[in-house]
Amino acid sequence: MLTHRERLYACIADDPALDRPPVAFWRHFPVDDQSAETLAAATLDFQRHYDFDLVKVTPASSFCLTDWGVEDAWEGDTDGTRRYIKRVILRPQDWERLPILDPHQAAHLAGQLACLRLIKHELNPETPILQTIFNPLAQAKNLVGGAKLIVHLRQYPEAVLKGLQTIAESTRRFVEACMETGIDGIFFANQHAQSGLLTLEEYNEFGLPFDLRILEPAKELKCNLLHLHGDHVYFQLAWQTPCQIVNWHDRESGPTLAAAQKNYGGTVCGGLSDEKMVFGNQADVRKEAEDAILQTSGKRFILGTGCVIPVITPHGNILAARRSVEVVG
Repeated sequence: MLTHRERLYACIADDPALDRPPVAFWRHFPVDDQSAETLAAATLDFQRHYDFDLVKVTPASSFCLTDWGVEDAWEGDTDGTRRYIKRVILRPQDWERLPILDPHQAAHLAGQLACLRLIKHELNPETPILQTIFNPLAQAKNLVGGAKLIVHLRQYPEAVLKGLQTIAESTRRFVEACMETGIDGIFFANQHAQSGLLTLEEYNEFGLPFDLRILEPAKELKCNLLHLHGDHVYFQLAWQTPCQIVNWHDRESGPTLAAAQKNYGGTVCGGLSDEKMVFGNQADVRKEAEDAILQTSGKRFILGTGCVIPVITPHGNILAARRSVEVVG
């Protein structure tokens, strides 16, 4: 039997020695995600219950923004996300006033580094760890508000570009600091590479150059995962970034796993819908998992969902998904 690390590496390399498809789910831990110690403990407990093939560390989206002054609150969202109650970009000129953050001096970034060290210390060393990194546009959205970001981007592009430069440099430094803790990859969350928000031309100007700047130091890592969030995503970005794995809402939006693998040479991650994971029964979950494995022949494929699993996901459904790959193996 392969270790989690050996299995993930074999999957990425399309190695015939692969014994079964890897499987991994991740979720938010509301309230617990407000300190390094409790987030680390919750993440480790989740892994002890289900023994996934990788651990994706999922802080609140505000972890990279609180040092700039944003505030958010937990109000019971079933995805486990928090609502922003204070923004720091109120006028276009505010983009140019953002300071570059030092990940070792900024309290909340330093706290996330401490969380990674705690997980690394306690976790089986053969289990890969991925740290969540939000791309600059995703961070900018939460600094100013989603609709307002699009207005600023189109009416005050020079100011927004200066802000994105600052965000990208701060995030690049944080990525480098994360690598010093011994992580195996980054989970690169991209929320704006979708046609309902930006044109491809806009994304190529305001998104991709900053994404590549952040990802450059992570090129040496072996398990980088690109998460394309939303509907009608620009999937072609999957082969423009140094990520070995791509994850998207394949059940809800497409392309299907099979269609994606025809053009993409890396590893795909997905196959299960939130609807079945939350509202279906164990048979429904197993059926979707079996279909996903059939689409990919179990190769260059990690079983998961298109994003976080909601905090209300039944324990039995998570177990059914986890055990489905054992049957294939």
